[in-house]
Amino acid sequence: MDARVKTDSMMAAAEGRPEFSVVLPVRNEADNVETLVREIVAAVSGRAYEIIFVDDASQDDTRARLFALKAEVPQLRVLGHRKNAGQSRAVRTGIVAARGNVIVTLDGDGQNDPADIPAMLAQLNRQDAPQDLALIQGKRAKRIDSGWKKMGSRMANKVRGSVLKDRTSDSGCGMRAFRRDAFLQLPYFDHMHRYLPALMMSEGLQVEERPVGHRARQHGRSNYTNFGRLAVAISDMRGVMWLRKRRRSPGGVDEI
Repeated sequence: MDARVKTDSMMAAAEGRPEFSVVLPVRNEADNVETLVREIVAAVSGRAYEIIFVDDASQDDTRARLFALKAEVPQLRVLGHRKNAGQSRAVRTGIVAARGNVIVTLDGDGQNDPADIPAMLAQLNRQDAPQDLALIQGKRAKRIDSGWKKMGSRMANKVRGSVLKDRTSDSGCGMRAFRRDAFLQLPYFDHMHRYLPALMMSEGLQVEERPVGHRARQHGRSNYTNFGRLAVAISDMRGVMWLRKRRRSPGGVDEI
């Protein structure tokens, strides 16, 4: 841990708040969550943090397994939706509840590697970072998925990039580090998590990418299909384009 990170963590702990909050949306991931919690703890050991799992109305024992881990991991918080509301709402629920000024998100299926968290935070918090840098978007360098799924993702990223000009190559990657206050400025809509770079940029904020690891799913199955994503992608992109067109910037705010 470098001197700046150590200082930030000590200050956060002294103020009674975490340096950062790790937020994970989950649904029917009972066989993945225990390993994932322990991997996160190992990756960020020695820092002031909290882990927030948001259970999106799972039908298995995901919630019970997470609750049982609270005795072992005091930094763990478990929030539960009363009914299924989708990944974007689960992410937002966790961020609204978070006490850290910086948020790290991972998918709850275990395919994102928690070992990447320190590097993501270091890039966001580096001393020479642009003042308006708000988001580090993960980019799966060697994606471990079926050929069909990778093809669908490449196609979606190509279309999104050409339409929204967000200058990111993998906005569907769930591994991200960003400023909590920047996220809370954004309009909420279902599937917004796939458009965070474009939405951040529409607020005049800067976005950077970082290569991250990707792993095979060990348990369970994906809650998404290529056809399911395609069915909403066109409508989503039209919505983001409308939001960007209707945005008006004050060019900054001065207190007089």
